[in-house]
Amino acid sequence: MRLHLLLLLALCGTGTTAAALSYSLRGNWSICNGNGSLELPGAVPGCVHSALFQQGLIQDSYYRFNDLNYRWISLDNWTYSKEFKIPFEISKWQKVNLILEGVDTISKILFNEVTIGETDNMFNRYEQCSFSWDWGPSFPTQGIWKDVRIEAYNICHLNDFTFSPIYDKSAQAWNLEIEATFDVVGSKPVGGQVIVAIPKLQTQQMYNLELQPGKRIVELFLNISKNITVETWWPHGHGNQTGYNMTILFELDGGLNIEKSAKVYFRTVELIEEPIKGSPGLSFYFKINGFPIFLKGSNWIPADSFQDRVTSELLRLLLQSVVDANMNTLRVWGGGIYEQDEFYELCDELGIMVWQDFMFACALYPTDQGFLDSVRAEVAYQIKRLKSHPSIIIWSGNNENEEALMMNWYHISITDRPIYIRDYVTLYVKNIRELVLAGDKSRPFITSSPTNGAETVAEGWVSQNPNSNYFGDVHFYDYISDCWNWKVFPRARFASEYGYQSWPSFSTLEKVSSTEDWSFSSKFSLHRQHHEGGNKQMLYQAGLHFKLPKSTDPLRTFKDTIYLTQVMQAQCVKTETEFYRRSRSEIVDQQGHTMGALYWQLNDIWQAPSWASLEYGGKWKMLHYFAQNFFAPLLPVGFENENTFYIYGVSDLHSDYSMTLTVRVHTWSSLEPVCSCVTEHLVMKGGEAVHLYEEPVSELLRRCGNCTRESCVVSFYLSADHELLSPTNYHFLSSLKEAVGLCKAQITAIISQQGDIFVFDLETSAVAPFVWLDVGSIPGRFSDNGFLMTEKTRTILFYPWEPTSKSELEQSFHVTSLTDIY
Repeated sequence: MRLHLLLLLALCGTGTTAAALSYSLRGNWSICNGNGSLELPGAVPGCVHSALFQQGLIQDSYYRFNDLNYRWISLDNWTYSKEFKIPFEISKWQKVNLILEGVDTISKILFNEVTIGETDNMFNRYEQCSFSWDWGPSFPTQGIWKDVRIEAYNICHLNDFTFSPIYDKSAQAWNLEIEATFDVVGSKPVGGQVIVAIPKLQTQQMYNLELQPGKRIVELFLNISKNITVETWWPHGHGNQTGYNMTILFELDGGLNIEKSAKVYFRTVELIEEPIKGSPGLSFYFKINGFPIFLKGSNWIPADSFQDRVTSELLRLLLQSVVDANMNTLRVWGGGIYEQDEFYELCDELGIMVWQDFMFACALYPTDQGFLDSVRAEVAYQIKRLKSHPSIIIWSGNNENEEALMMNWYHISITDRPIYIRDYVTLYVKNIRELVLAGDKSRPFITSSPTNGAETVAEGWVSQNPNSNYFGDVHFYDYISDCWNWKVFPRARFASEYGYQSWPSFSTLEKVSSTEDWSFSSKFSLHRQHHEGGNKQMLYQAGLHFKLPKSTDPLRTFKDTIYLTQVMQAQCVKTETEFYRRSRSEIVDQQGHTMGALYWQLNDIWQAPSWASLEYGGKWKMLHYFAQNFFAPLLPVGFENENTFYIYGVSDLHSDYSMTLTVRVHTWSSLEPVCSCVTEHLVMKGGEAVHLYEEPVSELLRRCGNCTRESCVVSFYLSADHELLSPTNYHFLSSLKEAVGLCKAQITAIISQQGDIFVFDLETSAVAPFVWLDVGSIPGRFSDNGFLMTEKTRTILFYPWEPTSKSELEQSFHVTSLTDIY
């Protein structure tokens, strides 16, 4: 499959004396297929699929089985062509470049019928998940997916500009390392001076420079006085995301002035791997500005198979949903793409830390010289492009390739394994790691995820067990064991992948399906599920604790099953995440000190079952509402061990706080608690997980009016001076399919409007677990959802993402609880 770009040039006679000019070639191009039978206009940036859809030649690619129906698009060759006139005279310019920021992927570039270049790597300037995963479709796109332009200049040109803030511990002062790459096109040196200014830091420095002909790199070192207070960048929930405006002016010979501006953020990041008392192995956690941070978040995949659909508005919506759910970290997973600049700028602004994989995943890669040259160009380019962002806290060489090699996923013979290990080390250590260490001193690098970190290095860059609980990070999936049993989860140093599947809401599926598809066993449902056995696994896990839907109405059963998969997913990930959070400060059986929980996955690439907590387009699943609570900065976590009920307090705060713990017990049959107790004042240590409460379950049941496990539920929260400081958490004493006294709850809502926000005043006739408020396809989110309603009334807010009305909400509103399907 090849992509040809034909550019026809016609000159006009206008001239100019400017130092540099840029002429955009964005906009309308002509596209035709391999045999010339199909020709159509298409937008650049864009891809062939989008052009065909915009011309009405294909349906929405995500509709029903179109991922199969439209395979012919990827199997054909396509030519993009554009005829244009350059609005300046080329002969007056010493250098004219054609710049293609991103071509997807294998292409030949012709200019006036002359071949001037070829491309084979969409991660270079001139993407990988296009061929499907277990959460996405196969749409190998083709096209010019980023900007294309012509640049002309005389004397010299600034090609690249990047910088890194560095903290000098010995001098207790900040410095800024600045690197600028020039193309000097004349035959003589170019002299001049550089002025770098950060006004709010009262900092300005001037440098003299002389640029020799050719490609030249200018390195500048900016000192910031230790007497000036520099406000640092902090992750969300830990402080402000303060940045400073910097200008850099190059005043060069011939009256050539080149000015650049940028936002500079100051922060330090350390990956701490050191011995832990009472445990073999090493720690694995991050310090930001010297403070240990528990990483809370998820894994990011591309927001769409077609990158031209990923708008600024969509990126902001998804990333705002990250911080709204109390997350502070996203892992940009190595099977997707290096995200666009705006993604990282938004992460800087919002305080989202980024674990950045290089784009290698779940495969054994070649190490021939041509491939290594392409990789080196890719890595060098991405480091230059991204290293100025404070949000990026670590580079990782690949996703799961160390584990794949050492756990022998691909059935390599013992005699051949040394060859593959040598190739692995060549690619990720001798090439990628070498480039990272040379190009970026401001953040750590690990070769893989999962990995044993320093232990992997000690074992020659591949560990016998890369998923060890005693080192580095782990990926953990178990769909067979009971997810309500916290003992099945690894007490690891850092959990960077884990999760459970669910189906997206009916309102999301309805847009890409038809009536005959609305069954859990339909051809559509089976086709949309790309994880082998996934639908059965969801029902099995749900069936461990809930009664499965049995309505005589097939559509009602389908909707109830969707709801129940979201309940199951949310409860499973809640249990696992709370286990990781409460394990941060203790060692049990030589394991523990867990300092990160990044569930798989944040977002969806299409409308299908997956591990995501955000549906395609951004609608919150029940899991995302749960994440808002289980990632809260202050959280009480309840669990049982040997028939004793425990509550731990987990704090991400930087200071100690005095508070009380309230524990209540309700019967399923009454909206009034049967007992309640409030502890004496407790001190919650900042940045720790501490034991707050314990009581034998038998004593708890006896004390609370002879409750039984099946008839009662426990809720608890932290407060100070009667002010709620944490979400109200809960603990089920039995499976809900065995609950006694649970009756169908009649839940009503009165909707009112306050400015741009809508207020839902709820009233229930009975205790209702997993209350789900839904307004169909109206974009927005609730302040809480999927909650346990143990009181007669509750007020919930709705934040619309687009203008809507009270009447539209009333028409679309629907409420479901677990009692509706029992």
